[in-house]
Amino acid sequence: MQSKVSSEVKQPSVSRLKKFQWRDYIVYLAFVGVLIYFSVTLFDQGFLTSGNLLNIVRQTATITLMALAMTFVISNGEIDLSVGSIAALSSLTGALALQAGYGIFGGLFAGVGTGLLVGLVNGLLVTKVAIPSFLVTLATMGAVKGMAMWVTDTAPIPIVDSNFNFIFGSGDIGPIPVLLIWTLVFAIIAHVLLRKTSFGRQVLATGGNENAARFSGVNTNRIKLLVFVGTGLMAGLAGLLYAGRMNAGRFSFGEGDELSVIAAVILGGTALAGGVGTIIGTVIGSLMIGVINNGLIIMGLDVSQQMMIRGLIIILAVALGRKAVNR
Repeated sequence: MQSKVSSEVKQPSVSRLKKFQWRDYIVYLAFVGVLIYFSVTLFDQGFLTSGNLLNIVRQTATITLMALAMTFVISNGEIDLSVGSIAALSSLTGALALQAGYGIFGGLFAGVGTGLLVGLVNGLLVTKVAIPSFLVTLATMGAVKGMAMWVTDTAPIPIVDSNFNFIFGSGDIGPIPVLLIWTLVFAIIAHVLLRKTSFGRQVLATGGNENAARFSGVNTNRIKLLVFVGTGLMAGLAGLLYAGRMNAGRFSFGEGDELSVIAAVILGGTALAGGVGTIIGTVIGSLMIGVINNGLIIMGLDVSQQMMIRGLIIILAVALGRKAVNR
């Protein structure tokens, strides 16, 4: 009898050990490995200086914010390719509002409102017209990009409001960049939404099995609409952060960001097929891409070589995502 009880007590711990999967922690292990590699190879070139590490945070802030929202979209079983174009157009509308004298709140409303509007259009086309999100956002990516080029005839719009530039990108509070504060605040909000609220559970349920979620009483179309509105909002904010950091709105902001954003989300552990999502993993995935880009620049690689390596990262991300789904 005693041996039977003993075996029953030991069984759960053995089960927990069997459940350990190294792939659940691949992004953290890879991040540490990449950081160590560049720290050793670029030690004498200032890679580990506080200034360079803070620059990595600044450079990845916009990607991270968009990736946080993209985590909800992908874990919902959808995808959004328009985030980079939305960021570009939002930077211009925000800059134009500032130039017209509407102040910081006017610029904020114009930039974020632009993102919300495009996100709403994406969501309505996916849910009401039943067009696949890949096709919808591929189309809006081109349309919004063209609009960003047309609005100012490809000319940049300078921002001379120092308060706006400080709040939305170029400022530091002591040694801490304002962009880091933006990132931390929205990462916490996104983590709570995904893990601690019914909305987050419904997002994952819809991505895992839409029919089952619908039969369980989840309004799946409403959830899909909200996640697209969320990506639009965050892309709009990212555009304002681009504008604040660079002191101008430009049509070229966000170009190619959709690839980095998706790679960060998938590398972080969110399943490409939906149903599984992690905000902490997304943040680490975004930082890892930022570290790689920064290290490659310091090593002197040209843009074409950086693009090749970024493409390999995306292939790796998709491969890991497929393995996670097939486990």
